[in-house]
Amino acid sequence: MNLIDKQNELVDEFAVFDDWMDKYEYIIELGKELPVIDPAKKTADRIIEGCQSQVWLDSTFTDGKMHFTADSDAIITKGIIALLIRVLNNETPEDIVKNELFFINEIGLHEHLSPTRSNGLASMVKKMKMASISAIGTKN
Repeated sequence: MNLIDKQNELVDEFAVFDDWMDKYEYIIELGKELPVIDPAKKTADRIIEGCQSQVWLDSTFTDGKMHFTADSDAIITKGIIALLIRVLNNETPEDIVKNELFFINEIGLHEHLSPTRSNGLASMVKKMKMASISAIGTKN
């Protein structure tokens, strides 16, 4: 499944919920399912700046694909990073850089986040795209 298909799948999953409280509960569940990050990776250089809560993101580039693990000390934020990982994990850095994450607006996430959480979301996306740009640079 490619990056576009993964986003469409999320849009379809969120379409079954009429109420934003149900969507938040689903995001929290996704956060609980996020694989645990190696505690050794919870370092200052992996903290995403601009987030209201602490978010650690680790990225690796292996066999032409990006791999992400993350954690947060806030359950909603952990769910948000889980959404991003679900879409971007195991994708080529080129695909990550060139594709917009349309699912964020289509599921209404951006408009239902507080301004600080919205800034945090933008910081998460930026950090993941920057890691992908760095990976492209190592290939050349």
